[in-house]
Amino acid sequence: MYKKVLFTAVIALAVTGCKKPGTVTQLGMQDTRSFPTTLDELTSISANAYANLRSENLYGWNVLIGAFAPSEHIADETGPLNRVDQFGNAPYNNPPINAQWIVNIWNGYMIGVRETNSTLEAADFFEAKHATPGLAQQVNYIRGESYFLRAWYYFQLECFFGQKYIDIKQPATADADILGVPLFTELPKTLEETAKPRATAREVWNQITSDLKKASDLLQGVNWPEAQKGRANEWAAKALLGKAYVFTQNWDSAKLYLKDVIDNSGKSLMPFSQYRQAFNDNVRGNILNNHTRQEFNQESLFEINVDRVPGNGGYGIFGNSPNLYLTTSMGLFWSPSGFRNDGRLPFRMGYSTHYVHDKNLLRMGFDIPVDSITAATLVPNQDYIPNAPGYVSTINLPSDWYMTESKKFRTDKTADPRLYVCALEPYLDTVYFSISLAPGDRKLRPVSKCVNLPVPDSYHGWSFKKYQTLDASLDEDDVNRSDGANYYLLRLADIYLLYAEACMNTGDVVNAREYINKVHRRAYSQPVNGVSPYDYAALNSRTVAAVSDVNLATNPLAFERYSEMFAEGHWWFDVGRWGNSTNSATAGGMYNVNFGKNEADYYGNLLPLNIPSQWQSPKSYTYPIPLAEITANPKMAAQPNGGQNPGY
Repeated sequence: MYKKVLFTAVIALAVTGCKKPGTVTQLGMQDTRSFPTTLDELTSISANAYANLRSENLYGWNVLIGAFAPSEHIADETGPLNRVDQFGNAPYNNPPINAQWIVNIWNGYMIGVRETNSTLEAADFFEAKHATPGLAQQVNYIRGESYFLRAWYYFQLECFFGQKYIDIKQPATADADILGVPLFTELPKTLEETAKPRATAREVWNQITSDLKKASDLLQGVNWPEAQKGRANEWAAKALLGKAYVFTQNWDSAKLYLKDVIDNSGKSLMPFSQYRQAFNDNVRGNILNNHTRQEFNQESLFEINVDRVPGNGGYGIFGNSPNLYLTTSMGLFWSPSGFRNDGRLPFRMGYSTHYVHDKNLLRMGFDIPVDSITAATLVPNQDYIPNAPGYVSTINLPSDWYMTESKKFRTDKTADPRLYVCALEPYLDTVYFSISLAPGDRKLRPVSKCVNLPVPDSYHGWSFKKYQTLDASLDEDDVNRSDGANYYLLRLADIYLLYAEACMNTGDVVNAREYINKVHRRAYSQPVNGVSPYDYAALNSRTVAAVSDVNLATNPLAFERYSEMFAEGHWWFDVGRWGNSTNSATAGGMYNVNFGKNEADYYGNLLPLNIPSQWQSPKSYTYPIPLAEITANPKMAAQPNGGQNPGY
């Protein structure tokens, strides 16, 4: 989003939601018969597609919490069922076709498609009716942004709702019956035009790559001013194009574009000292491990600008501020838990209805048993200070053995250091917040186990750290629970690992291993471009994941993609493309039809019901097309399986 910019049309759209018939909503919101007449008006139209990223349907709330986290088991749900089980059977890989969160995500992405098509139509009108020759370049930049964003929205739609990933190099006859999502490349002008059948997966991916090629050409050389640096540029387009080629197994083309980004974008991996701060906003200087703002840094290729909005009750997009869509509300659910003023009981910064699933700690090398930190193993804190100003002391602490062993995982790097970027460990990490409006109540507090755990002694219960508010310094309410850090959608570490995968699949083992190791070295505070003692010697070297972790124990590429981009909205797509591709084998290798089932089996029982995943292949690899969408669209309903994905 252009920084600090808000448009009323976006708010109205997000509040009213998606109206049937068809897939596209509110036809004719902008009347391009007379509008826009200035470049500023055209720019305001284009901003809608950016603002939509932060809507309730997408990253404002629904996507990371409702889709990615439960599907890939990054989070476990806690609390009363009537409050937190809002996402149907999402945690169990068996979503119902009428689940509201499925409808919301579909609508959110389709609204984004509509906004980009509206901008392209408006650009044509403005250029034909009102633009002077000197504005041609600026108009083309806006077109380039729109093609990029349309491709991004369709990329997400296809990965969530497409029937299967394809090998684009194979003859079209090989995947002619594999359905993708409906394609809209212009605004429907009649009610009939809103009803389109599902395109084939090949048609969708070809549209994505075509849009991104146009975007990279039109955006070539653009240099946005400081106040607009959140806008897409040539390198964002090329990065997503390279990623699309990896997802469709066009390895040679992927290598070409990804290496161009690596060599010529001017981007570089930030050092770990900066990386560890890069997912949280700046917080007060008296907080341990002080953070400074890292938005739009040297590694970022495209990110969603997120600002705190003081005075709205801390509810982000659900608050009562005129700037709702400058922020998000994900922090309400993933918020950390800390200790009350008496140092005895935990208290939640927000709803705290999700915590990091315990098996993720084990995946990253933290293997202390859960019974090592229970109520029975706590010992009196010899340094307890009642009502200490500015800092809460806990009456009890884990045993000396636990504290010593747990600290070794950090100092000796026996756990992957990214674990402590992703999550907050009870007693050893801190957050800063108040539990009342009383003067002086805002204090630095040790993190507790997640406050809503059903049986605290049975879980490690670590809180989320990525994209969470770690302090309450900007709000006069009890806590500011909206998010205070930008969301990365594309960053260079992702590009390095995609390039490594393309190299691996073209027989270039040396570069595949080197680019995996570059990302791995950064995590261990090593020089990125030099050999380090932490390097993987081979593409099947042991990782820190447990031997029982079938997918990751001897798969450095998969492990690095999992741990590097944990909780950022990538892993579910990796699971799907490796397990649900036309090239997926029945066993062994990166492309493995059992990849998703292995994931589900690894995590075991899942909260809030404390039952295993209900995994079914290939059904569980893809989301259902919303039932209301098929009901309203006879052209879709007439397709095989009633227009629905297999198994639903």
